[in-house]
Amino acid sequence: MSGWAFMWTTAVAIYGGCKWRTFREARAGGASFAPGRAFGYLVAWPGMDAGAFLSSATRRAAPSRSQWIVAALKTLAGATLIWVIARRALPDRPLLAGWIAMAGMILVLHFGTFDLLSLGWQRVGVNAAPVMRSPLRSTSLAEFWGRRWNTAFHELATLFSYKPLRSIAGTAGATLLTFFVSGLIHELVISVPAHGGYGMPTGYFVLQGLGVAGERSRRGRRLGLGRGVRGWLFMMLVVAGPVFWLFPPPFVRNVVLPMLAAIGAA
Repeated sequence: MSGWAFMWTTAVAIYGGCKWRTFREARAGGASFAPGRAFGYLVAWPGMDAGAFLSSATRRAAPSRSQWIVAALKTLAGATLIWVIARRALPDRPLLAGWIAMAGMILVLHFGTFDLLSLGWQRVGVNAAPVMRSPLRSTSLAEFWGRRWNTAFHELATLFSYKPLRSIAGTAGATLLTFFVSGLIHELVISVPAHGGYGMPTGYFVLQGLGVAGERSRRGRRLGLGRGVRGWLFMMLVVAGPVFWLFPPPFVRNVVLPMLAAIGAA
């Protein structure tokens, strides 16, 4: 199996297992739901808040036309990055092309397609909040990872990692360990398919955990790292500065570039 096919197979397997686990947790908790909505949650919704999605007690307002337009534009922008901008960087700048394409994939999936799915479910009255919630508006690192960036993954980390660990390691320890576990999961879908860059994704997430601990510390609060402009600058520095650790060159060369060739983007 090629590196990129192995990556997607692993990601889908992890996602499917977690999806089924959240569904069973909701059912064991006494949630009542229609079979059609259960099927929709399992196969046509990336979020992991089974209780909110499956419940018919809470309905979200129908989305506006502007929300549909913005979601479609983000999808189009991502596709442009993948099939137009990244292609122009090849073959002279392969690493740059790979990173541009990855940014495009995030736009197409997380900000575009997932938003469109959210709007579609909201249109029929389902409580399907967006997975990505304007992460660039975060004024702290904790807000970025906890409430705005990929809330589906955050819900899983909270349910299956943070809450069980908190009683053992305390709040600060559980937070750091949860980021560490997140790094290990990303190793499975990044380093292992790439056959290289081992430890870099884990290092990236450990750094994020240390950053959250730092902004919550007495000195961090005194410096204003968890609020306002300083909080936003600190968040951007810690999230974006070492992002190449999360997507190291072996991953770009051995996974992303072959995938671009397979989908006609190279």
